[in-house]
Amino acid sequence: MWGALKRWEEQLGGELVTWGKGQSAQLSEFGAKLLWAERQAQARLAPQIAALHADLERAFAVAFDDSTHVLTMYASHDDALGALRAHAATPGEGGALHLDIRFTGSVDAIRALNEGRCTLAGFHTLQDPAADSLAARTYRPLLQPGWHKIIGFARRTQGLIVARGNPLRLHTLADIARTGARFVNRPLGTGTRVLLGDLLAMAGLTPEDITGYDLNEPSHGAVAQAVAAGAADVGMGIALAAHARGLDFVPLVHERYHLACLKSTLNQPATRALRTLLQTPEWLAHMQALPGYTPLHCGEVLAMSTVLPWWRFSGRKRNAGTGQKP
Repeated sequence: MWGALKRWEEQLGGELVTWGKGQSAQLSEFGAKLLWAERQAQARLAPQIAALHADLERAFAVAFDDSTHVLTMYASHDDALGALRAHAATPGEGGALHLDIRFTGSVDAIRALNEGRCTLAGFHTLQDPAADSLAARTYRPLLQPGWHKIIGFARRTQGLIVARGNPLRLHTLADIARTGARFVNRPLGTGTRVLLGDLLAMAGLTPEDITGYDLNEPSHGAVAQAVAAGAADVGMGIALAAHARGLDFVPLVHERYHLACLKSTLNQPATRALRTLLQTPEWLAHMQALPGYTPLHCGEVLAMSTVLPWWRFSGRKRNAGTGQKP
């Protein structure tokens, strides 16, 4: 082992461990940085690795089991969906359900649905988004009543991912602006970036008030890893990502995570199989055990006017020239 370590030190050009007589070996400063760099790279590449894994699983599922339903989903990054994929792979009475999940931003997920690249799209909004919110302006052009259907999935908590013990005492976005804490964001097109825009507006803040607003990481896990590595003081994300890396989590808001599909695919066998699975006691118990998650109308087809309030119509409003209610 020591010989292998010495060879690695020679190849990397730096000392990896230090030790003294009668003392246990410790990572050197270079070794610690190298370890954090490796973990950060893993966190950033996790969505691509998951997509490759899904490609391989799908190929084998189709090749070896005719009873397997295959359902392609583009979705905003969510750990509960990763757990659902593993849970769905267990064969049931109607055969196994293979979820081919590609994690992307909420906006990109719905666009993929509209372009026919997937059957389901996962996105999230505040529980009661205002009709003039950034979420409304972002999703209204992409989701249309009569064309899309919304399937319930979960209520989850988003908040601030901070170092253990929350040394900077960050409890609100105003605290981040006041202290100049180094923030790490999510990319444009992600639901969390849209959520942050609405929360900043509610707090009377602008992106310019947040140090590091333009720096981003591709997933909740990568945001948490950046905080764990000391590259950032705080970021927006879900509780599960913070807890997985031993960090603290400050809850800010509850949001709904939705699954959208086209009306024409709602009753296809694979979609029906997923809706049935989402309502089983086993899955509901599994989700309930995930930090920051609560099943919410899981697997139910929901009225768009209920979950996306900007689509509420007045009963007295009628289409011009037809006299018909919209």
